[in-house]
Amino acid sequence: MDGSSSITSSGAGLVLTSPDGWTLEYALRFGFKATNNEAEWEALIAGLTIAKHLKVQKIEASSDSQLVVGLAEGEYQPREDSMAKYVSNFKSLKSAFEVLRVLKVPRVENARADQLSKLATVEELEKNQIVLADYLDRPTISEVDVMDIDSPQEPIWMTPFINCLRNRILTKDSTKARKLVYRANRFQLRDGILYKRSFSFSWLRCLTPLEADYALREVHEGVCGNHTGGRTLSHKLLRQNYY
Repeated sequence: MDGSSSITSSGAGLVLTSPDGWTLEYALRFGFKATNNEAEWEALIAGLTIAKHLKVQKIEASSDSQLVVGLAEGEYQPREDSMAKYVSNFKSLKSAFEVLRVLKVPRVENARADQLSKLATVEELEKNQIVLADYLDRPTISEVDVMDIDSPQEPIWMTPFINCLRNRILTKDSTKARKLVYRANRFQLRDGILYKRSFSFSWLRCLTPLEADYALREVHEGVCGNHTGGRTLSHKLLRQNYY
């Protein structure tokens, strides 16, 4: 993993490799100013979040940042508030793994992650379909309000995915059934509530039409004022982890 920060842009890159050689390359662009150390932390948090959702139990993370490694391994104490928050997030994620080690490696051994962190545009990423790209508009240590909404009961857009995941119920049309199974791989049921996985492997809480209407009105009237377009409202809901 690696983070990169400059005057014009910043981002993070990471490479996940399984014991049998399976590799996932991931590049994350930031919509906020980040120091090199903050970018390194974002790379570590993103990598661990992906590994957690992939049900990884034992993981070894490599970084060329002495500070991040020292803080993660408990060798250093955070002196800045932002570093303390990153350490807290790291400890929360750490509990999801049986074994988690963060090792210091020379930059030369971290070359691929470094390249990914410095990709300047999404257009460049789209040239390589193997690389997953995502955009983070704020640090992961930012606080986000979360609403608790009951799961849907009436047939709506989510119903086919819920039926597929919970009861393995598919349409009789084989072509539509294959498409549904393929799309359902990006969804997950948790305690009866449907979530959709974003490109960053974070999980978005799916909303019913009524919930979406309520949420959009709340965002428009309570947060954004009366001058926000539909597309902007949708993006703001996504940033609140809703879909």
